[in-house]
Amino acid sequence: MYADLVRTLTLDTVLVYIAANLRRLRQKRGMTQEGLAEAAELDLRTLQDIEGMRQSVSLGALVRLANALDVSPAALLRPAEMPEIKRGRPRKRPAGS
Repeated sequence: MYADLVRTLTLDTVLVYIAANLRRLRQKRGMTQEGLAEAAELDLRTLQDIEGMRQSVSLGALVRLANALDVSPAALLRPAEMPEIKRGRPRKRPAGS
């Protein structure tokens, strides 16, 4: 069964998984795209293109993004759908939370 799943994946499907997981985890941590790009040592435009499913991600960038989000690279490859897009910056967390 697992072998059948692997055979049916397309590059577009994997890009959606990565983009959806990146956005979800970044928002969960209250990070901006700028903050994640800086933490992962990536250009902001590169991160925006990865999250926007306009660019493939290199293995090195995938590992840096996972490290910056404190997850395994596998967590970024899990099946996921794009979360609702919320415009603007995340709200600042109150001090001490």
